Amino acid sequence: MKSLPHQYIERASGLVCTERLYADRLVRWMYHPLRENAPVVFNALTGPRVSSWLSTINYDLDFVSHLSGQQKFLEACGVDLDECLDDPQTLTTARKIFERKIRYWQCRPMEERLETVVSPADSRMITGSFCQTNQLFLKDKFFSFTELLGDDKAHWLQRFTDGDFAVFRLTPDKYHFNHLPVSGEIRDYYELGDRYHACNPSAVVAQVTPYSKNRRVVTIIDTDVEGGSQVGLVAMVEVVALMIGDITPCYTAAKGYDNTEPQRAGLMVKRGQPKSLFRPGSSTDVLLFEAGRVQFSDDILTNQQRCDVHSRFSLGFGRSLVETDVQVRSTIATKR
Repeated sequence: MKSLPHQYIERASGLVCTERLYADRLVRWMYHPLRENAPVVFNALTGPRVSSWLSTINYDLDFVSHLSGQQKFLEACGVDLDECLDDPQTLTTARKIFERKIRYWQCRPMEERLETVVSPADSRMITGSFCQTNQLFLKDKFFSFTELLGDDKAHWLQRFTDGDFAVFRLTPDKYHFNHLPVSGEIRDYYELGDRYHACNPSAVVAQVTPYSKNRRVVTIIDTDVEGGSQVGLVAMVEVVALMIGDITPCYTAAKGYDNTEPQRAGLMVKRGQPKSLFRPGSSTDVLLFEAGRVQFSDDILTNQQRCDVHSRFSLGFGRSLVETDVQVRSTIATKR
């Protein structure tokens, strides 16, 4: 794919913005000629060892941060240091910036109504459906449905058949804590995958379906319980990417980031609370919903179908697919 711009719509302002794609040349090189002509090298580059090495070089070394101009990086990315819970002076490496904590209870307000679904991350969002009669039908575009949840998870696969989904793509500048999109009881919690593909739009449209091949954590939440969000079963899939070494669980029911609890079947979880931390770089969350249980927000659906925005997803998939930049804990869907 040629070096074409990738644009999205900022939800708060409605502005069309052009994304700064980090390491774009490298990603496009990896996912076009190298993938086809040198599969052994490609597999090595997307394996855990190389991903960990690249992460250390790019995110952990103070001298790298100094050479690349840490202050310029912060300004270019639009990182709001006033949101930070810790002293901004302690953000001396790229990793510390990406793993920053914020006062989310103040700067990411959440609608009080329980029967809403909120964004799990500061991210760029697209919605879709597995049902052929739905105008959002996007089966197997972003991921293989059966691979995503696991080929041996027949019960969960059956429950989400013909359902809806939402993909939340975190870029390197984003706040990298994931939060719960709904309230309910965890029914299942497990890990899958061993790859570390990039989640750059060029990699996604290269038909490697990274979201269902990369290492990921799957959490199945039953919201049809007392105190739940009443939107059926919700699967939250947290997906690593190139240079992401870990998904660190950190669920807490209290304000802040302390007093964490292990995530397990039977645990009641609260909408909007911290769930995990991507360490570090870009990564993705995928939410799956049962058929007919949620209605996505009108502005997100309208943005997605715009033809005047230059999205690589639109170009790669042959239809209008424009992302909306959303904030964590903001409403993205309601009970149908």
